Amino acid sequence: MPRAKRQPITERDIAGLKYLRAFGEVLEPLHDLPVHGNREFRYDHYVALMLLHFFNPILGGLRALEQATGLENVQELTGVKKTGLGTISEAGGHIFDPQVLVPIIKDLARQSSILPHDSRLKDLPGDLLATDGSFLRCLPRMTWALFRHKSTNRAVKLHMMFDVLRGQPADLEITDARTGETKVLARHLKPEKLYVLDRGYIHYRTYQAIHDKGAFFVARLKDNSSYQVLEDLPLSDADRAAGVVADQWVTMGSAFTEGHLTARVRRVVVRDEEGHEVVLLTNTDLPAEIIGLIYRHRWQVELFFRWFKCILGCTHWLSESRTGLTIQVYVAIIASILIRLWLGRKPTRRTFEMICLYFQGWAKPHELAAHIQSLKTLS
Repeated sequence: MPRAKRQPITERDIAGLKYLRAFGEVLEPLHDLPVHGNREFRYDHYVALMLLHFFNPILGGLRALEQATGLENVQELTGVKKTGLGTISEAGGHIFDPQVLVPIIKDLARQSSILPHDSRLKDLPGDLLATDGSFLRCLPRMTWALFRHKSTNRAVKLHMMFDVLRGQPADLEITDARTGETKVLARHLKPEKLYVLDRGYIHYRTYQAIHDKGAFFVARLKDNSSYQVLEDLPLSDADRAAGVVADQWVTMGSAFTEGHLTARVRRVVVRDEEGHEVVLLTNTDLPAEIIGLIYRHRWQVELFFRWFKCILGCTHWLSESRTGLTIQVYVAIIASILIRLWLGRKPTRRTFEMICLYFQGWAKPHELAAHIQSLKTLS
């Protein structure tokens, strides 16, 4: 059977623009950037259209965005005139610099307040950053993303330092899929941060670099990592209740890694309810039970990756170039932080669906406001 003809997008399909308009100042740094030749399609126009794409599922591709530029309410919001498909595609291909968006992401992130959290995490020595990397699959014809892996042969890697207590990314970088996590982390180290790392970051020189930077870490080790006990620390009742079975000052490493980690470190072993032991290393003086609690929050970055891919839909690429993909990822992060600012809490699938219904004109403003208010009441 022939495919049904897609109905044209109308003004009614794109409602709720006041939320994006309220954050118009976010895009101001992009407005005066120079553009190629005599083109009138600017960087802030492109990012505004991308934000519409994330908030309105009906705008699922470049042709839909092209059609949306002919609508009066979209033109009023973005300042863009009717724009052709080729111009939009070219803009995402190589015209604009993705790195210009990074300061905007960081500026938005600084506007967020700390979310309600376990009171035992209130006296940490630095911002709690769950750090990890995740593969983003690319299309087979995106040959620049060549990567040999059992699940895919085209991919890039999104590296993220996720602020656990604020529920949003604090720093990020997109690299080739082969790039190691420790190399990227070394480029982003900052003082007065507490990095939570899984076994993909086992690298003693990295731990030492974190310590030398004036920052802290809680990292998971392999069960067979070589160490020498310097002092056994007594366990409190709270430690035992949390499953802690060992807390020791140690020196780490074998003859092959001698001198890689000279900082004073503790080895904390936590046993879960099923009897599995997790070995953690830290350069902090925090109680052992808190060390275990901190590591459990590492999963927050995994949950964000799931939100990013499955809910925001960052597996469908509007551009097949490295530049276009990077811009799309950065704008998705901006969209996520905007939702976080609107709600005053981390977004859920149900809330994102309500926002999308609002932008499609199905949910009334007072219904969205009531939903947001109910979330704040629950907080």
